[in-house]
Amino acid sequence: MTQKQIITMTKQELERLSIINSLIKGTINGQEARKQLRLSLRQVQRLKAEVIKKGPSGIIHRSRGRSSNRKFTKAFKNKVKYLLKTKYHYFTPIMATEHLFTDCGIKISKETVRRWMTEEGLWKIKKRKQRGVYRSQRERKDNYGEMEQFDGSYHKWIHELDEEQCLLASIDDATGKITHACFEKNEGVLAVFKFWKKYIEINGKPLSIYLDRFSTYKVNHKNAEDNKDMITQFERVSKELGVTLIKANSPQAKGRIERLWKTLQVRLILEMRHHKIKNIREANVFLKEAFIPWFNSTYAVIPKDKADLHKENNADLKAVFSIKKERSVGNDFVVRYENKYYQLEKEQPVTVLKKSKVIIETRITGEIKIKQREKYLNFFVLPSRPAKEKDSKMLALPGRKTSRKPPQNHPWRRYRIKVR
Repeated sequence: MTQKQIITMTKQELERLSIINSLIKGTINGQEARKQLRLSLRQVQRLKAEVIKKGPSGIIHRSRGRSSNRKFTKAFKNKVKYLLKTKYHYFTPIMATEHLFTDCGIKISKETVRRWMTEEGLWKIKKRKQRGVYRSQRERKDNYGEMEQFDGSYHKWIHELDEEQCLLASIDDATGKITHACFEKNEGVLAVFKFWKKYIEINGKPLSIYLDRFSTYKVNHKNAEDNKDMITQFERVSKELGVTLIKANSPQAKGRIERLWKTLQVRLILEMRHHKIKNIREANVFLKEAFIPWFNSTYAVIPKDKADLHKENNADLKAVFSIKKERSVGNDFVVRYENKYYQLEKEQPVTVLKKSKVIIETRITGEIKIKQREKYLNFFVLPSRPAKEKDSKMLALPGRKTSRKPPQNHPWRRYRIKVR
């Protein structure tokens, strides 16, 4: 008694067998079979020959039930899993794939690493969230420097520190490059001024800055110490520099910088942990010298137009990026500001009257300057509050007199009054 052979086929293979049998019987020709199978004529002829020779089993692919030629050995798989568990257990599958190649010379796909990390309990597959509101994508700007998206993010960026740090960053809309980034204690006025002063020194002035209408410029975090009038100060700076401010109505509107935070809160944190970064100073050095160049070389795109639209800076950045407040000159020519008393000296570059208005500039370094009519006044700090003076014989501090005499041909010398 002959033993029956059981052949397991898929639905597609059964359909193929039916068409090939019709071809063998002569009810259809090779061209008709080719169209039904969506294969080349040569493939159809090969399948016909296999079915004639082996019967129905000839339709089945010969590699079924055999191990793949690309299958990894058990020893290799165990070696990679050991490295994943000991050295890269806190990495994402993509980062682990990159470091396996750069650190150990092991080149495998990220999906293989993802599968092996899932098997070892090092990675949990997340379900994709359903999008609730439809949002259409805005096209990138055409030129580098045409628009910078700017924001700050409070997060526990440095693994070794217990408190949160604030990362300020700007990303170019046209290229996707991180144009500048630095760690600060908070997102206060002076921290943001320091950021953009450095940005302009490196890159020049962008045409526009896209920023958050709400969270960036009001008190929204315990570390944001001095955000009460930040937007007013920043608007003033932008007007002085000729930079347009664009305020987003939602986080999705400035999606490029929001997407950057998602990337950095995974990659940057793990990379700094891998390189044993312990403080803000080391983190800023790592950002500048290693991470930003790598990020830009990996993720930046080529803009539509090659021109760089950053404008050259001609302003005094120390004066522009300072907190400016208006104060009045007292009867004794003392100016009070932040519970300190500044006595104006007798000699000044311009005439200073009692009750006149002056501008107090607080520089990024903490230095104080007093300005009137575009001239900086001479002053010194009083050790204590001066005695109140109701009336002073001196009505004004005269401006510096010049010793220059007009020449003989000056109009003042040539002018004569005719007396009748």
